[in-house]
Amino acid sequence: MSEARDEILGAIRRALKRGPLAGAAAAELSERLARHPRNLIPARATALDDESRIDLFVRMAEEADATVARVDNLAAVPAAVAQYLAGQNLAPEAAIGGLDDIPWGETPLLLLKRGPAAPEDAVGLAPAFAAIAESGTLMLVSGKDTPTSLNFLPDTHIVVLRREEVVASYEDGFDRLRAAAAETGEWPRTINFITGPSRTGDIEQKIELGAHGPRRLHIVLVAGRENG
Repeated sequence: MSEARDEILGAIRRALKRGPLAGAAAAELSERLARHPRNLIPARATALDDESRIDLFVRMAEEADATVARVDNLAAVPAAVAQYLAGQNLAPEAAIGGLDDIPWGETPLLLLKRGPAAPEDAVGLAPAFAAIAESGTLMLVSGKDTPTSLNFLPDTHIVVLRREEVVASYEDGFDRLRAAAAETGEWPRTINFITGPSRTGDIEQKIELGAHGPRRLHIVLVAGRENG
């Protein structure tokens, strides 16, 4: 644990008038963290087969004002992105992170800039880590090739999601994350759960999109069983 984190946790303990856990209390906490106990999980997603779970995710995402385009394979993603941008009267340009296995060069009119999003970028293009069917929520993680700014700074957010990344519950999403961390030895600094475009109803109870982030969320779902 870092020195800075030790100082922060120490300050919290002092405020609670409590020292570090020891003995049975520490063992109980360690055992609970190792078990990853689950909360109640809605059966509407867990009882479904793969196709029905994907359909549920799409329905829930669209109810949250996201748009979804299904494609058969990764090769179809660039054309789907270009088509969406054209339909929104947006320039065929985007800041992008990850997604190196997609043949972007086959759509030469699509101009992509790798790296963090800048204030002038109108479109951010990023991969999903997982998608939660029960609520239509995307799970995105930060990394060297997937800066969090892509998810929040541009006005339009496009996410590429693969069928095998659609899981039933939030707990399933965290299971995927733990498995990935065990394989790489690294945890992401940031995990974002995104359900639909940014919105607020604080002003006269009227929904306004784009309040704290993108006003458009578009999901390109690679729904074919063969993603190549």
